[in-house]
Amino acid sequence: MAKVTVSLPQGTRDFGPDVVRKRSYIINTIKEVFEKYGFQPLETPAMENLETLMGKYGEEGDKLIFKILNNGLNDPKNQEKGKVAFEKVLQGKNDPNLTERALRYDLTIPFARYVAMNHAQLTFPFKRYQVQPVWRADRPQKGRYREFYQCDADVVGSKSLLNEMELTLIYHDVFTKLGMKGYEIRLNSRKILAALAAACGGENFMVPITVAIDKLDKIGLEKVKEELTSSGLNADQILKIEQYLQIEGDNATRLAALESLLGNEALAKAGLEELRTVLNGVGSTSGLNVLIDFTLARGLNYYTGIIFEVKAPAEVKMGSIGGGGRYDDLTGLFGVTGIPGVGISFGLDRIYDVLEELNLFPNTVALGTQVLFFNTGEASQTANFTQLQQLRSRGIRAELYHESVKFDKQFKYAEKKNIPFVIIIGETELIAGTCVVKDLKNRTQITVSLAELEKYSFI
Repeated sequence: MAKVTVSLPQGTRDFGPDVVRKRSYIINTIKEVFEKYGFQPLETPAMENLETLMGKYGEEGDKLIFKILNNGLNDPKNQEKGKVAFEKVLQGKNDPNLTERALRYDLTIPFARYVAMNHAQLTFPFKRYQVQPVWRADRPQKGRYREFYQCDADVVGSKSLLNEMELTLIYHDVFTKLGMKGYEIRLNSRKILAALAAACGGENFMVPITVAIDKLDKIGLEKVKEELTSSGLNADQILKIEQYLQIEGDNATRLAALESLLGNEALAKAGLEELRTVLNGVGSTSGLNVLIDFTLARGLNYYTGIIFEVKAPAEVKMGSIGGGGRYDDLTGLFGVTGIPGVGISFGLDRIYDVLEELNLFPNTVALGTQVLFFNTGEASQTANFTQLQQLRSRGIRAELYHESVKFDKQFKYAEKKNIPFVIIIGETELIAGTCVVKDLKNRTQITVSLAELEKYSFI
């Protein structure tokens, strides 16, 4: 029999028990904050109709959508059809006879589709959160995977900037609860970027400008200028963009510099007013670190107002760990107009990597079983099982070793699983109505009565 090579698809991962518990700690922290702010849970299918997704993420994003081949193309009777289909896939064609569905790229567009389908039954403003995996045909690298989770919170049916304020505070609350320091919540406005495009000749330059600016951190200013040149912008236009990108200082200084550069543009005035409103609204929050960043573009086409991005602490070589923005007519893509929205997303996988690198996970997060009852044979099995169930009824995670073997083997099992406490009820203890409780972490032991065990604290 040929040797089977076992592997995972590139850009995907298995998660063992310790990792799952740590990820659950992050997810539960985020959900707790979402619920505190009045958001409700929602789930949507892993795949959507291709037409739902295509054209919503810009040219670069559309290239990263995982398309699903229609059933039957690999049927031996359809070999020639399948061959033609495969050639079309390589050419990037979207023939409905070839592919009609795709894995979701993010959670925002599926949410907009859900709202468009159910708007008559929803109570607005509708505040939802969603924690599910998404897929992107990206090049895998540190902090970037082809399958990863997003944790989103969105509000639709309201234009109030109170939503942007609350979403900013949600970021702050979550990262504070996770013990992360030194992160930055960065804000900009797509209205300001639209004003920049207008100042450079018109809205037709909006997409090439935002796409190029969105790559600034990756390729640097000179490469951005080259990309702008190839998009048809002249030297004077590129100079204005360069001046825009070089705005620095504290928030007040940056806002004043932008006003000086683009203050005559109506969209710039509107964007500046919105940014000032949000800054003033959250400004008194202790420990909050919000920075106006005009280089923030977020290349997704559906954003229309304030946009967010959260940068990891500087000591961690990591990209953004969160982002989002306002999209005032996203449901209009599906024929339902007049429903404004704004939302943010947490990058669960990157947040995990940051907490791991900074050693911020609490010691108890990876703890599974708290107590192991040693198996001391049939004579004491009933007593062991009775006490085991009593501890479980108190919410204590406990298990009984599956067979009666030497204590050495049972101790090794407890150590490998990081079980902190062991309980032994042998024949001697059974007669005396007692048990031995061993604290493996502190290397101590105590004999207690079975009655006292019901109240014993395993901390």
